[in-house]
Amino acid sequence: MNSETKVCQNCKSQFTIEPEDFDFYKKIDVPPPTFCSNCRMQRRFAYRNERSLHRRKCEKTGKDILSCFAADSGVHVYDRDFWWSDNWDAIEYGRDYDFSKPFFLQFQELIKTVPMPALFYGEAVNTTYSNHVGQTKDVYLSSACWRSENVAYSSRCNGSKDCFDVFAIGDSEICYEDIASSKLYTTFFSENSDSCTDSYFLYDCRGCSNCFASSGLRNKQYHIFNQPYSKEEYFKKIKEFNLGSYNDLEAIKKRFISEAKGKAIRRFANLVNTQNVTGNNLEHTANCFHAFDLWNNNKDCKFVMNGGWNMTDTYDGYGVGEHAELMYELVDSGVQASRLLFGVVLWTGNNVQYAINCHNTNNLFGCIGLRSKSHCILNKQYSETEFKEMMPKIIAHMNEMPYVDKKGREYRYGEFFPIEISPFAYNETIANNYFPLTPESAEEKGFAWREVEKPKREPTIQAKDLPDHINEASDNLVDEIIGCLTCSRPFRIIQKELDFLKRYVLPLPRECPECRHLRRFRVVNLPFLYHRHCMCNQATHSHHISSKCPNEFETTYNPNGKEVVYCEQCYQAEVV
Repeated sequence: MNSETKVCQNCKSQFTIEPEDFDFYKKIDVPPPTFCSNCRMQRRFAYRNERSLHRRKCEKTGKDILSCFAADSGVHVYDRDFWWSDNWDAIEYGRDYDFSKPFFLQFQELIKTVPMPALFYGEAVNTTYSNHVGQTKDVYLSSACWRSENVAYSSRCNGSKDCFDVFAIGDSEICYEDIASSKLYTTFFSENSDSCTDSYFLYDCRGCSNCFASSGLRNKQYHIFNQPYSKEEYFKKIKEFNLGSYNDLEAIKKRFISEAKGKAIRRFANLVNTQNVTGNNLEHTANCFHAFDLWNNNKDCKFVMNGGWNMTDTYDGYGVGEHAELMYELVDSGVQASRLLFGVVLWTGNNVQYAINCHNTNNLFGCIGLRSKSHCILNKQYSETEFKEMMPKIIAHMNEMPYVDKKGREYRYGEFFPIEISPFAYNETIANNYFPLTPESAEEKGFAWREVEKPKREPTIQAKDLPDHINEASDNLVDEIIGCLTCSRPFRIIQKELDFLKRYVLPLPRECPECRHLRRFRVVNLPFLYHRHCMCNQATHSHHISSKCPNEFETTYNPNGKEVVYCEQCYQAEVV
């Protein structure tokens, strides 16, 4: 089959469906999409509220809880532990399929009927105020983390331990304020680095130890601002930097950004042990395109982000993977799974379509909150024969009576859930991080918007009045409520955070966890690819034509940016 150009019914731009895409859609037996890949991403992201938490009561126990569902969302919530107990069963909310109205309207009614857990996390021990995490222990106020232990204030921290305030790191230990890196140990304030230890302020470094404020280093020791030192000189100089002082550290950050990171040559993509890929932050990945933040043995995937661990044949997913295959249009799904289509929080299962928060299930369609069930439609139990007879009728009905949203967009079988039936307001979700809107523009598009709740607590101390040096911080600081230096919202220093900062002589943070997260988020390139030419003009490179490199590539570096971006050949020649 040849490639085919279509017009997105949402943004009206043209997009191309390649022959291998058609092969995938045929393999999972779904029609090709009518939304472009970016609009599909935005639509999925509108079902992912990672960090906006609301105070509520469990509707079964009366317990005070925090939930990702606001009180006026129309969603009933149970305390997470009660939801996972055997004291209730979502099958009790089953209903007949109604062929007189669109499927998505029926599903919206189910969303507002079946209780949800206050937060989404599974196989978690002592994990509090965290959402969309799994296989975690001692994790606090974090999101999108997997297989991690003793982590706080972090997002996309995977396979890691003893980390605070990190974003998009994997297989690391004892890290602080690190971004988009892997295999770090006792390394702080570093970005886009791999296999480094006992270092500070690294950018694009590999295999380094005891290095400081440097960029582009490979297998080096005792470097400061890219200059070599003897071991004795190095440690003497590090002491002079006075890293426990907030003011001194901020001065070092500014110098590092201007002298080391700012002047660094950018490799077009951060790739480790990859083959035939496009995207960024990929490790042990092959034949994957438009892929971002994937770890550990993935192949034959496209339009996927934040996942991995033995994932194959998967399109259009965020937070997906863990021994999973044949998945499409998913959020937070996978784990020993096959053929999961159009869903949110589906862990372990086979042949599950249009479902939310279902676990260890098989052969479901349009279900919410089921566990260890098979052959259900809209939470109603059917026999295997009945289920197989109903499915073609429902798919035909979805095509004959599509759901039409407020702006005239049509949703037949093969489309993900419409944004307007999401239980979250648009600005509560990660969609607003990647596709930011104003309240007015969200309303114009038919998306809900929710004003940020005002905190009930008042600060007992302002961040500007905190002690400059960590050695001056008293243990009583954990009892204070601190006013954020950036947004004025109150926050606390927890005990294990204070212990960590004191142990590694790092100053107290001045911003609340959300402002710190947004600051790290803004550093990372967004998951959009641009076709660009290599910017190298070194005449000494053998592959150059008239001193200019002829190579082209797909990169997340926006052409309007100031970064100098090289192809792989030039990067290896100049940096490595």
